[in-house]
Amino acid sequence: MNTAQQIHYTAFAEDVLEGLTAKKKHLSSKYFYDDNGSQIFRQIMKMPEYYPTNCELEILSWQSDAILDKIAFSGNFNIVEFGSGDGTKTKQLLQAFLNKNANFTYMPIDISEEAILILEESMLAALPKLKMESRIGDYFDVLEDIAKEETPNLFLFLGSNIGNYKKEEAFRLLQMFASGMKKGDKLLLGIDLQKSPRIIQKAYDDPHGITKAFNMNLLHRINRELDADIAIDQFDFYCHYNPENGEVNSYLYSLAKQRFYSRVLNKSFTFEKNETIWTELSKKYSFTEIEELASRLNFKVIENFLDGKQYFTDSLWEK
Repeated sequence: MNTAQQIHYTAFAEDVLEGLTAKKKHLSSKYFYDDNGSQIFRQIMKMPEYYPTNCELEILSWQSDAILDKIAFSGNFNIVEFGSGDGTKTKQLLQAFLNKNANFTYMPIDISEEAILILEESMLAALPKLKMESRIGDYFDVLEDIAKEETPNLFLFLGSNIGNYKKEEAFRLLQMFASGMKKGDKLLLGIDLQKSPRIIQKAYDDPHGITKAFNMNLLHRINRELDADIAIDQFDFYCHYNPENGEVNSYLYSLAKQRFYSRVLNKSFTFEKNETIWTELSKKYSFTEIEELASRLNFKVIENFLDGKQYFTDSLWEK
Protein backbone atom coordinates (compact mmCIF):
# COMPACT_ATOMS: atom_id res chain seq x y z
CA MET A 1 0.00 0.00 0.00
CA ASN A 2 1.50 3.40 -0.93
CA THR A 3 1.61 6.39 1.43
CA ALA A 4 -1.29 8.22 -0.25
CA GLN A 5 -3.51 5.16 0.23
CA GLN A 6 -2.50 4.87 3.89
CA ILE A 7 -3.39 8.51 4.59
CA HIS A 8 -6.71 8.15 2.74
CA TYR A 9 -7.45 4.86 4.52
CA THR A 10 -6.70 6.34 7.95
CA ALA A 11 -8.87 9.40 7.23
CA PHE A 12 -11.76 7.12 6.21
CA ALA A 13 -11.36 5.02 9.37
CA GLU A 14 -11.21 8.10 11.62
CA ASP A 15 -14.23 9.76 9.96
CA VAL A 16 -16.33 6.57 10.17
CA LEU A 17 -15.44 6.23 13.86
CA GLU A 18 -16.35 9.86 14.53
CA GLY A 19 -19.53 9.76 12.42
CA LEU A 20 -20.98 6.54 13.81
CA THR A 21 -20.29 7.40 17.46
CA ALA A 22 -21.86 10.88 17.18
CA LYS A 23 -25.22 11.57 18.83
CA LYS A 24 -26.68 12.08 15.34
CA LYS A 25 -24.86 9.53 13.19
CA HIS A 26 -23.40 10.74 9.89
CA LEU A 27 -21.00 9.69 7.12
CA SER A 28 -19.27 12.15 4.81
CA SER A 29 -20.47 12.21 1.19
CA LYS A 30 -16.84 12.57 0.06
CA TYR A 31 -16.49 8.81 0.70
CA PHE A 32 -19.14 7.94 -1.90
CA TYR A 33 -16.53 7.98 -4.65
CA ASP A 34 -14.42 4.85 -4.36
CA ASP A 35 -14.12 2.85 -7.62
CA ASN A 36 -17.49 1.17 -7.15
CA GLY A 37 -19.20 4.41 -6.02
CA SER A 38 -17.81 6.33 -9.01
CA GLN A 39 -19.16 3.63 -11.33
CA ILE A 40 -22.62 3.89 -9.70
CA PHE A 41 -22.51 7.70 -9.98
CA ARG A 42 -21.88 7.39 -13.72
CA GLN A 43 -25.13 5.37 -13.87
CA ILE A 44 -26.91 8.13 -11.89
CA MET A 45 -25.78 10.73 -14.42
CA LYS A 46 -27.36 8.67 -17.23
CA MET A 47 -30.78 8.41 -15.50
CA PRO A 48 -33.55 10.46 -17.17
CA GLU A 49 -34.61 11.70 -13.71
CA TYR A 50 -31.16 13.10 -12.84
CA TYR A 51 -31.15 16.44 -14.66
CA PRO A 52 -28.12 18.47 -13.29
CA THR A 53 -25.40 16.97 -15.53
CA ASN A 54 -27.33 17.34 -18.79
CA CYS A 55 -28.61 20.82 -17.89
CA GLU A 56 -25.10 22.12 -17.25
CA LEU A 57 -23.76 20.37 -20.36
CA GLU A 58 -26.49 22.13 -22.36
CA ILE A 59 -25.47 25.53 -20.95
CA LEU A 60 -21.78 25.01 -21.72
CA SER A 61 -22.50 23.52 -25.17
CA TRP A 62 -24.77 26.34 -26.34
CA GLN A 63 -23.77 29.43 -24.37
CA SER A 64 -19.98 29.33 -24.09
CA ASP A 65 -19.66 32.09 -26.73
CA ALA A 66 -21.95 34.32 -24.65
CA ILE A 67 -19.98 33.45 -21.49
CA LEU A 68 -16.73 34.49 -23.25
CA ASP A 69 -18.32 37.80 -24.31
CA LYS A 70 -19.42 38.53 -20.72
CA ILE A 71 -16.00 37.66 -19.28
CA ALA A 72 -14.62 40.51 -21.40
CA PHE A 73 -10.90 40.02 -20.68
CA SER A 74 -9.00 42.07 -23.28
CA GLY A 75 -5.81 39.99 -23.48
CA ASN A 76 -4.32 36.78 -22.12
CA PHE A 77 -6.11 35.15 -19.16
CA ASN A 78 -6.05 31.93 -17.13
CA ILE A 79 -8.92 29.49 -16.64
CA VAL A 80 -8.38 27.99 -13.19
CA GLU A 81 -10.58 24.99 -12.36
CA PHE A 82 -11.32 23.45 -8.97
CA GLY A 83 -12.33 19.77 -9.18
CA SER A 84 -12.56 19.19 -12.93
CA GLY A 85 -13.48 15.48 -12.70
CA ASP A 86 -13.19 13.87 -16.13
CA GLY A 87 -13.41 17.31 -17.81
CA THR A 88 -16.34 16.41 -20.11
CA LYS A 89 -18.28 19.63 -19.45
CA THR A 90 -15.18 21.83 -19.31
CA LYS A 91 -14.15 20.62 -22.79
CA GLN A 92 -17.31 22.23 -24.22
CA LEU A 93 -16.32 25.60 -22.75
CA LEU A 94 -12.65 25.35 -23.75
CA GLN A 95 -13.49 24.24 -27.32
CA ALA A 96 -15.81 27.24 -27.80
CA PHE A 97 -13.14 29.61 -26.43
CA LEU A 98 -10.50 28.12 -28.76
CA ASN A 99 -12.90 28.47 -31.73
CA LYS A 100 -13.14 32.19 -30.88
CA ASN A 101 -9.31 32.44 -30.76
CA ALA A 102 -9.40 33.43 -27.08
CA ASN A 103 -5.89 33.72 -25.61
CA PHE A 104 -5.97 31.66 -22.41
CA THR A 105 -4.12 29.02 -20.41
CA TYR A 106 -6.11 26.24 -18.74
CA MET A 107 -4.99 25.52 -15.15
CA PRO A 108 -6.79 22.60 -13.47
CA ILE A 109 -5.95 22.09 -9.78
CA ASP A 110 -6.01 18.69 -8.11
CA ILE A 111 -4.24 17.17 -5.11
CA SER A 112 -3.89 13.89 -7.06
CA GLU A 113 -1.07 13.73 -9.60
CA GLU A 114 -2.70 10.66 -11.18
CA ALA A 115 -6.00 12.53 -11.70
CA ILE A 116 -4.11 15.42 -13.35
CA LEU A 117 -2.17 13.10 -15.69
CA ILE A 118 -5.41 11.39 -16.83
CA LEU A 119 -7.07 14.79 -17.35
CA GLU A 120 -4.10 16.15 -19.34
CA GLU A 121 -4.10 13.13 -21.66
CA SER A 122 -7.86 13.41 -22.23
CA MET A 123 -7.88 17.21 -22.73
CA LEU A 124 -4.90 17.37 -25.09
CA ALA A 125 -6.21 14.44 -27.18
CA ALA A 126 -9.51 16.31 -27.68
CA LEU A 127 -8.03 19.84 -27.86
CA PRO A 128 -4.46 19.63 -29.24
CA LYS A 129 -4.13 23.47 -29.42
CA LEU A 130 -4.96 23.88 -25.71
CA LYS A 131 -2.33 25.64 -23.57
CA MET A 132 -2.41 23.75 -20.28
CA GLU A 133 -0.51 24.34 -17.03
CA SER A 134 -1.79 21.90 -14.41
CA ARG A 135 -1.19 22.56 -10.72
CA ILE A 136 -0.88 19.69 -8.25
CA GLY A 137 -1.62 20.49 -4.61
CA ASP A 138 -4.16 21.83 -2.18
CA TYR A 139 -6.52 24.39 -3.79
CA PHE A 140 -5.67 27.15 -1.37
CA ASP A 141 -1.89 26.71 -1.47
CA VAL A 142 -2.02 26.85 -5.29
CA LEU A 143 -4.37 29.88 -5.15
CA GLU A 144 -1.81 31.84 -3.11
CA ASP A 145 0.73 31.41 -5.94
CA ILE A 146 -1.79 32.29 -8.67
CA ALA A 147 -2.91 35.42 -6.77
CA LYS A 148 0.66 36.81 -7.02
CA GLU A 149 0.52 36.75 -10.83
CA GLU A 150 -0.82 39.74 -12.79
CA THR A 151 -2.72 37.71 -15.43
CA PRO A 152 -6.51 37.94 -14.94
CA ASN A 153 -8.31 34.71 -14.08
CA LEU A 154 -11.60 32.97 -14.76
CA PHE A 155 -12.19 30.46 -11.94
CA LEU A 156 -14.45 27.45 -12.58
CA PHE A 157 -16.37 25.61 -9.86
CA LEU A 158 -18.85 23.61 -11.93
CA GLY A 159 -21.21 20.71 -11.31
CA SER A 160 -23.37 22.10 -8.45
CA ASN A 161 -20.68 21.05 -5.93
CA ILE A 162 -21.50 24.16 -3.89
CA GLY A 163 -24.86 22.54 -3.07
CA ASN A 164 -23.13 19.87 -0.94
CA TYR A 165 -22.14 22.51 1.64
CA LYS A 166 -24.32 23.93 4.41
CA LYS A 167 -25.01 27.66 4.04
CA GLU A 168 -22.14 28.94 6.23
CA GLU A 169 -19.74 26.25 4.96
CA ALA A 170 -20.51 27.33 1.37
CA PHE A 171 -19.83 30.94 2.37
CA ARG A 172 -16.49 30.02 4.00
CA LEU A 173 -15.40 27.91 1.01
CA LEU A 174 -16.19 30.68 -1.49
CA GLN A 175 -14.53 33.18 0.86
CA MET A 176 -11.33 31.12 0.64
CA PHE A 177 -11.62 31.06 -3.17
CA ALA A 178 -12.21 34.83 -3.14
CA SER A 179 -9.09 35.42 -1.02
CA GLY A 180 -7.03 34.06 -3.92
CA MET A 181 -8.74 36.29 -6.50
CA LYS A 182 -7.84 39.81 -7.67
CA LYS A 183 -10.32 42.60 -8.33
CA GLY A 184 -11.81 42.00 -11.79
CA ASP A 185 -11.26 38.21 -11.70
CA LYS A 186 -14.34 36.16 -12.60
CA LEU A 187 -15.92 33.04 -11.13
CA LEU A 188 -18.23 30.68 -13.07
CA LEU A 189 -20.18 28.75 -10.46
CA GLY A 190 -22.49 25.78 -11.18
CA ILE A 191 -25.66 26.07 -9.06
CA ASP A 192 -28.76 23.86 -9.03
CA LEU A 193 -31.95 25.92 -8.81
CA GLN A 194 -35.14 25.50 -6.82
CA LYS A 195 -37.91 24.02 -8.97
CA SER A 196 -40.86 21.61 -8.72
CA PRO A 197 -40.32 19.51 -5.56
CA ARG A 198 -41.43 16.37 -7.45
CA ILE A 199 -38.68 16.81 -10.08
CA ILE A 200 -36.02 17.20 -7.38
CA GLN A 201 -37.34 14.29 -5.27
CA LYS A 202 -37.22 11.91 -8.26
CA ALA A 203 -33.67 12.99 -9.14
CA TYR A 204 -32.42 12.06 -5.66
CA ASP A 205 -34.70 9.08 -4.92
CA ASP A 206 -35.04 7.44 -8.32
CA PRO A 207 -37.42 4.56 -9.12
CA HIS A 208 -34.50 2.41 -10.40
CA GLY A 209 -32.82 2.21 -6.96
CA ILE A 210 -29.51 3.52 -8.33
CA THR A 211 -29.23 6.38 -5.78
CA LYS A 212 -30.05 3.87 -3.04
CA ALA A 213 -27.17 1.64 -4.26
CA PHE A 214 -24.89 4.71 -4.30
CA ASN A 215 -25.63 5.38 -0.61
CA MET A 216 -25.58 1.70 0.43
CA ASN A 217 -22.10 1.45 -1.10
CA LEU A 218 -20.86 3.37 1.95
CA LEU A 219 -21.81 0.36 4.09
CA HIS A 220 -20.16 -2.07 1.65
CA ARG A 221 -17.05 0.11 1.85
CA ILE A 222 -17.02 -0.02 5.67
CA ASN A 223 -17.33 -3.82 5.52
CA ARG A 224 -14.52 -4.09 2.97
CA GLU A 225 -12.02 -1.47 4.17
CA LEU A 226 -12.66 -1.58 7.91
CA ASP A 227 -13.27 -5.35 8.10
CA ALA A 228 -16.80 -4.94 9.48
CA ASP A 229 -19.78 -7.29 9.53
CA ILE A 230 -22.68 -4.95 8.66
CA ALA A 231 -25.81 -6.84 7.56
CA ILE A 232 -26.48 -4.66 4.50
CA ASP A 233 -30.05 -5.93 4.09
CA GLN A 234 -30.85 -4.53 7.54
CA PHE A 235 -30.46 -0.97 6.24
CA ASP A 236 -32.48 1.07 3.76
CA PHE A 237 -32.22 4.49 2.07
CA TYR A 238 -34.43 7.58 2.34
CA CYS A 239 -34.15 11.16 1.09
CA HIS A 240 -36.30 14.22 1.62
CA TYR A 241 -36.57 17.53 -0.25
CA ASN A 242 -37.77 20.56 1.70
CA PRO A 243 -39.02 23.24 -0.75
CA GLU A 244 -38.98 25.89 2.00
CA ASN A 245 -35.18 25.88 2.38
CA GLY A 246 -34.20 24.13 -0.88
CA GLU A 247 -32.41 21.26 0.91
CA VAL A 248 -32.31 17.60 -0.10
CA ASN A 249 -31.09 15.50 2.84
CA SER A 250 -30.19 11.84 2.31
CA TYR A 251 -30.08 9.12 4.96
CA LEU A 252 -29.43 5.46 5.53
CA TYR A 253 -31.63 4.02 8.29
CA SER A 254 -31.64 0.84 10.34
CA LEU A 255 -34.52 -1.58 9.80
CA ALA A 256 -33.96 -3.28 13.17
CA LYS A 257 -32.19 -2.88 16.49
CA GLN A 258 -28.73 -4.20 15.66
CA ARG A 259 -24.98 -3.96 16.13
CA PHE A 260 -21.94 -4.59 14.00
CA TYR A 261 -18.23 -4.85 14.67
CA SER A 262 -15.21 -3.45 12.81
CA ARG A 263 -11.92 -5.31 13.31
CA VAL A 264 -9.87 -2.39 11.99
CA LEU A 265 -11.48 0.04 14.45
CA ASN A 266 -11.77 -2.68 17.12
CA LYS A 267 -15.20 -1.32 17.99
CA SER A 268 -18.86 -2.34 17.96
CA PHE A 269 -21.56 0.08 16.78
CA THR A 270 -25.17 -0.17 17.93
CA PHE A 271 -28.30 1.03 16.12
CA GLU A 272 -31.85 1.45 17.30
CA LYS A 273 -34.64 0.45 14.91
CA ASN A 274 -35.26 3.36 12.45
CA GLU A 275 -32.11 5.21 13.60
CA THR A 276 -30.63 7.25 10.74
CA ILE A 277 -27.16 7.94 9.32
CA TRP A 278 -27.12 11.29 7.49
CA THR A 279 -25.10 10.97 4.27
CA GLU A 280 -25.53 14.05 2.07
CA LEU A 281 -26.91 17.54 1.67
CA SER A 282 -27.80 18.82 -1.80
CA LYS A 283 -28.93 22.43 -1.58
CA LYS A 284 -30.98 24.10 -4.32
CA TYR A 285 -30.75 27.89 -4.60
CA SER A 286 -33.18 30.65 -5.52
CA PHE A 287 -31.97 33.62 -7.61
CA THR A 288 -32.38 35.83 -4.50
CA GLU A 289 -30.07 33.52 -2.51
CA ILE A 290 -27.47 33.63 -5.32
CA GLU A 291 -27.50 37.44 -5.29
CA GLU A 292 -27.27 37.55 -1.49
CA LEU A 293 -24.37 35.07 -1.37
CA ALA A 294 -22.43 36.94 -4.07
CA SER A 295 -23.04 40.27 -2.35
CA ARG A 296 -21.82 38.97 1.04
CA LEU A 297 -18.59 37.89 -0.64
CA ASN A 298 -18.07 41.24 -2.46
CA PHE A 299 -18.88 39.79 -5.87
CA LYS A 300 -21.20 41.17 -8.52
CA VAL A 301 -23.42 38.72 -10.44
CA ILE A 302 -22.83 39.51 -14.11
CA GLU A 303 -25.28 36.93 -15.50
CA ASN A 304 -27.01 33.66 -14.67
CA PHE A 305 -26.68 31.42 -17.74
CA LEU A 306 -29.63 28.99 -17.80
CA ASP A 307 -30.58 25.75 -19.53
CA GLY A 308 -33.82 25.67 -21.57
CA LYS A 309 -35.90 24.35 -18.65
CA GLN A 310 -34.35 26.86 -16.20
CA TYR A 311 -33.45 24.03 -13.83
CA PHE A 312 -29.77 24.97 -13.46
CA THR A 313 -27.47 27.96 -13.75
CA ASP A 314 -23.81 28.59 -14.43
CA SER A 315 -23.62 31.90 -12.58
CA LEU A 316 -20.88 34.34 -13.67
CA TRP A 317 -19.54 36.53 -10.85
CA GLU A 318 -16.95 39.32 -10.81
CA LYS A 319 -14.71 40.10 -7.82
